[in-house]
Amino acid sequence: MKAARDAGRASSLAAWREARRIAGLHPTQQKSHPSAVPADPSKLSHVTTYGTLPDFYIDRPFICRRCGKHEIWKARDQKWYYEEAKAHIDAIAVECHECRTRND
Repeated sequence: MKAARDAGRASSLAAWREARRIAGLHPTQQKSHPSAVPADPSKLSHVTTYGTLPDFYIDRPFICRRCGKHEIWKARDQKWYYEEAKAHIDAIAVECHECRTRND
């Protein structure tokens, strides 16, 4: 049986605070953190920016702008979004899953 995947939805406040703590670390500390997911620069060739491309992704805590829910944008979801879905590298999560999928 396949294990349930933690997508960052319905995160506990403790998990959200830990993700926030990690996000506040120096990038060299973030890169060596066990939750960091390495980036694949060859899959980021669609990005046309003057800035630097990421070497890794970390879990990013955020508060939904519509409902105020605390949620975590998981590193592996960011990797998929930027590298497979080919989203712009400056795009970030601002709404929780429920608000994004709601039809209103």
